[in-house]
Amino acid sequence: MRANSALIAILPLALLGACATTQTPEQKAAELAPDQSSYGLFLAGEGALHDGKSAAATDYFMKASEGGAMDGGFLKDRAFTAAVLAGDITKAASWAPAVAEGHDATYQLGMLVRAVEMIAQGRGKDARPLLAPDALGFPHRAAGALLAPWAAAAAGDTQGSLVRPEVTGDKVVQYFGQLGQALLFERARRYDEAETDFKALAGTTELGDMFTLDYGGFLERRGRAKEALALYDAALAQDPEDRELTIARERVAAGGKAPALPTVQQGAAKTMMAPAASMLAEKQGELALAYLRLAIRLDPQRYDAWLLVGDILGGLDDVDAARQAYNMVPPTSPEYSNARGKLAWSYQVAGDKDTAMRLAAEAVAADPSDRDAAITQADLLRVNDRYAEAATVLNKLIADEGDKPDWRLLYMRGVALERSGRWPDAEKDLTRALAQQPDEPELLNYLGYSWIDRGERLDQALDMVRRASEADPQSGAMVDSLGWAYFRLGEYNKAVDKLERAVELEPADPEINNHLGDAYWRVGRRTEAKFQWERVLTLQPDDAIKQEVESKLKSGLGAPPPVPGRVVANSG
Repeated sequence: MRANSALIAILPLALLGACATTQTPEQKAAELAPDQSSYGLFLAGEGALHDGKSAAATDYFMKASEGGAMDGGFLKDRAFTAAVLAGDITKAASWAPAVAEGHDATYQLGMLVRAVEMIAQGRGKDARPLLAPDALGFPHRAAGALLAPWAAAAAGDTQGSLVRPEVTGDKVVQYFGQLGQALLFERARRYDEAETDFKALAGTTELGDMFTLDYGGFLERRGRAKEALALYDAALAQDPEDRELTIARERVAAGGKAPALPTVQQGAAKTMMAPAASMLAEKQGELALAYLRLAIRLDPQRYDAWLLVGDILGGLDDVDAARQAYNMVPPTSPEYSNARGKLAWSYQVAGDKDTAMRLAAEAVAADPSDRDAAITQADLLRVNDRYAEAATVLNKLIADEGDKPDWRLLYMRGVALERSGRWPDAEKDLTRALAQQPDEPELLNYLGYSWIDRGERLDQALDMVRRASEADPQSGAMVDSLGWAYFRLGEYNKAVDKLERAVELEPADPEINNHLGDAYWRVGRRTEAKFQWERVLTLQPDDAIKQEVESKLKSGLGAPPPVPGRVVANSG
């Protein structure tokens, strides 16, 4: 079976779930507690928080606390947490617990939230005690340490702002603390010391080009455009598809204005992105969302943060809130095409294909040179069965890449061409892609299955799909390809063995169930064959499979076709 995804690696990072409920908070509360009791409102708040709908949860908890029948302190703590997750940091700061009682973790987060709100308001002096080395414990110690120098800067304490934060064994603090120090040295006009830090970060092998833009921006601000250009060129040689690096290089080459030195609030927001990313890597989604909300409070134009907020909320099935986050990213941001792509996919998954295609087209129109936007448009065209149009979009992308285009683009176009009925052209793209990536399971499986399905190069195709299946033994599509290869080669008992395993892995796939029915028929298990074909009709098959299965239920399978160079056994 050909994998459904043309290219998993360059699909959007996360597809959003089904549409969120259209109930208002008041309607849901009334449903759960018709008398609007404190307990009913509390339950509604817990349900909303569980569903990722933090703004609604905030309202429920505060209404419940006003009722007075329950522990008001506990409810205010829950309202505080919900407000943080909803992004209402100013309100959350006013609700933060003032003393360490009850849930100490809530108190610790409250200190961090209050400190961020103070820095956002320019009250660095008030924030500093909340960020003192011993003030915050796990898990907020790293965030507090990174923010402390920026609180000092907001308080006007230049010397205090230049103290590099340290948390033993924490590499996030090590590297991003050094970045903060570099930026704060630059703010203090201590340029030599700033450059020492920037250069050290940009030269750290394990970090790749993570800090290249920071060092390049410093060089641009110092009027050293040639050095910045060389730095960007070196980074792009390693990662030619990096959009932010490309934009920076184009800016320098055109003699554009250097990026401004971050303000104190912007620098603090940049700092908060590091622990947020760390929490995401550790699958601590709620903490990551809280940190991202704090970063946005400090700098509402942290569009990378808005993008990640959308991803987290989408993962929680709060589709409306996720879409609102994606919509915060403007066309001028390097994150725009990514945000529009994710927004488009959210509508595609919800069944609104027209909106999905419109959003994808808007992203391409906003910047026709944006490769990622074009890829998203091509992939949406593909999943909507508009294969010829997808191939047209990919034609330009491939032509722009010269003699050796990215194998992933060749793969995508090969799929589109094959589905358009242009097999000779598809075969050329797929074989060119495989020449670049001879061990890529998706390619081995797709091309191998295509040959098997056409009865071509069966021995070679069998080897290809076997290698793909061994590389990804939990893929029902790849195990199905191997089983179908045995079927086409007349080795029906082996086919049954593999296809039964494929159905175990992908029980709701109509094509795999159809293949297993065919294999059962060939080994003489006619009742089981008919059962599988009948099951196919319950799995929403496409029109071609449906018509084929209905015919087989009436007449069964005819005699097996001859296999070149093979003796057909167990024909049943």
